[in-house]
Amino acid sequence: MVLARVSDNCWHAVGDDRVIGRGEVSARPDGRRFLSIDVWRDDVFGRLAETMLPVLPKPLYTVVDEADAESADLWRGAGFEVRRREWECLIPTRPAGPSDVAVISPDEEPLAELDRVIRAEVDWQEMPAELLGPGVVDPSLYSVAVQDGSYVGMIRVTHVNRLPRIGLIAVRADSRRRGVGRALLSHALGSLHNRGVNTASAELNETNTAALALFGEFGARRVGSNLELVLR
Repeated sequence: MVLARVSDNCWHAVGDDRVIGRGEVSARPDGRRFLSIDVWRDDVFGRLAETMLPVLPKPLYTVVDEADAESADLWRGAGFEVRRREWECLIPTRPAGPSDVAVISPDEEPLAELDRVIRAEVDWQEMPAELLGPGVVDPSLYSVAVQDGSYVGMIRVTHVNRLPRIGLIAVRADSRRRGVGRALLSHALGSLHNRGVNTASAELNETNTAALALFGEFGARRVGSNLELVLR
């Protein structure tokens, strides 16, 4: 077996003239670097890890399915430790209930401003790995809550595999505990229900008690979990 660095962020393990393993680093918009190692043999994982980890800047992160104990053990053996757990949840849709909070489709400029304000208030490294960077918003994916003419909260719904995914729900600090998050989630689930969708998905940090309680009110049930691991 031969290991080769094919680019700044990618290594290949080659055996019998074919690629039998691949390691790759990708940078996320929040600045964290995530490592993936895809192999067909456990010994190849170890060789790639031994080769890559000494030359890569730290910290490094990766995400594994907690049910895949074998994979999690390989990463732990390489020195990674659990940073946090995210529950994979399914939420039944239903008609939106009455609310004193107006929820609308956003315009791009004020949505981007709301995105910047909330990012300044939140530790985004405690949020799920993002697909979009600061100020990069697609209004078609969002709904926003409006109070006194200002955007005070937002929810993003994307489609991953077969189920729509509630990828983000966030409220400005000065507008929390006023039912804004509940109104956003009710609106999103109601919109999906009206389109004939029965179930949505979400990933919730096990330490985010407010989000767990909110989604629990809407009947969310846990169906799995992911571990975010870090090598410092």
